[in-house]
Amino acid sequence: MNDKEICKAIGKRIKQIRQNKGITQEKMAEMLELSSGFYSALERGNYNIKIETLVAILNLLECSADDLFCDVTKHGYKHKSSKIEESLKDLDDNEREMIFSVVETMVNTAKNNK
Repeated sequence: MNDKEICKAIGKRIKQIRQNKGITQEKMAEMLELSSGFYSALERGNYNIKIETLVAILNLLECSADDLFCDVTKHGYKHKSSKIEESLKDLDDNEREMIFSVVETMVNTAKNNK
């Protein structure tokens, strides 16, 4: 991934988490002491995020760096796997088995296509 793609992926994650928490762009910009236009541009991936701003965003959204970087790091699948594992806890045994069967089939297909 190049810098622009990384910024877009991180901005997209920030937007998703912010929306899931019911926070408007305007409120985030206000809490970060940024203009609404600049904050909007960060979410669109138009600017590199300074480390101080990134840490402030993580703290305001009460999320981890893994939540934001899981699409841009080589080990992001670990974070996604733990999120899936957490989601499976709410399902009954039959639903979990069905999902495991589908995932196992997909993994085997991927291995066979190499």
